[in-house]
Amino acid sequence: MSSKKSKIVLSIATLILLIIALTTIWCFTNLQFSGEKTIRIVGSFPMQTVSVGQEIVNGIKLALEEEDYRVGDYTIEFEVLDDGDSHGRWQESLEIKNAELAVSDPRTMIYLGPFNSGAAKVSIPITNNAGLAQLSPGNTWPGLTQAGFLPGEPGIFYPTGVRNYFRVCPTDALQGPAGAVWMKELGGQTVYIVDDGDAYGKGIASLFGKKAKELGLEVIGHDTLSEKFSVEMAMDIVSSNSPDFIYFGGITPSGGVDLAVALGKSDLPVKLMGPDGIMDQSFIDQAGSYSEGVYVTVVGLPAEDLGEKGKKFAADYFEAYQKEPGSYSAFGYESAKVSLLAIENSVKKDRASILESLSEIRNYNGLLGQWSFDENGDTDNSLISGNRVENQSFVFDKLLDTK
Repeated sequence: MSSKKSKIVLSIATLILLIIALTTIWCFTNLQFSGEKTIRIVGSFPMQTVSVGQEIVNGIKLALEEEDYRVGDYTIEFEVLDDGDSHGRWQESLEIKNAELAVSDPRTMIYLGPFNSGAAKVSIPITNNAGLAQLSPGNTWPGLTQAGFLPGEPGIFYPTGVRNYFRVCPTDALQGPAGAVWMKELGGQTVYIVDDGDAYGKGIASLFGKKAKELGLEVIGHDTLSEKFSVEMAMDIVSSNSPDFIYFGGITPSGGVDLAVALGKSDLPVKLMGPDGIMDQSFIDQAGSYSEGVYVTVVGLPAEDLGEKGKKFAADYFEAYQKEPGSYSAFGYESAKVSLLAIENSVKKDRASILESLSEIRNYNGLLGQWSFDENGDTDNSLISGNRVENQSFVFDKLLDTK
């Protein structure tokens, strides 16, 4: 081959390599640019059978839609992952999978959820190791953030030693005792406590029981539902002791419905009270007429009782979904709003900066009123309400004493 031909071939080869290099750089640059302009928020909730997960998601989407899924030049992507089985009971393997999926995508800046406190116990260490901010609309077990409840808590959830978890709802350190105070106000003198064995149910039942004893209520027993201890066995104890109340610590699919139905069929003059784990429309739908008269405590207030912002939220929610907000819809909405605020206020749009921004939220004037995150990541909002099932609906009764 002549020298001239060699130079031509070399020039063509060089040109081809240059084109390939420039194309690669262009693609990489555009991928990077696209990634920088998209921020993902991942939610993890039980999405089957029980309605609470969808009610939270509806609230989140309403907040994001109000901002057109944007923060400045950034587009917000929201993905919902299901951490529950076909009955709506959270599953450890699914919550772990969801958290790992979230942290594996560098575009994910906030993990919203989960709803169940037990699920949070397995996902917080995962997000903590990744430096990913986690914000829950519904976890109420105080040991996730506060010491003095179970051994090792809350330190065991934060392997890096840096707090990355927050919640917009008050804890069961308020809700459990408030239920006991309300029970006494309702004339209760004796109570039998049953829980579903989960972190949330067992925890709030214990907090309720402690306060009940302090108030002078007689606790005739405290049992945990399991394969060895059934609802029928619990009802045998109720039949033999005739307490004024049964207090159930747990959620709808883990014994709440079964206990309400069994008590209703017994015709015993015993009342049933439970926490917000059963303040779920599916509880009423599944228990039917046997849910009538059940007393339920819940963190926060009904949306329509949250002032003008609450009334607007309730109206917008109904217009969007053709149904009333659920007990945790407002918390879903608020969690999304403060997520967007943290992203907006962050110096850089990365995990560390957004986490820092979230931790600095103070005197936020939102749907739930004016509140702040404390040093533990808890809200200083302390509203707990009492509700009762009437005509197949949850009806607000009163604001409960949390002192």
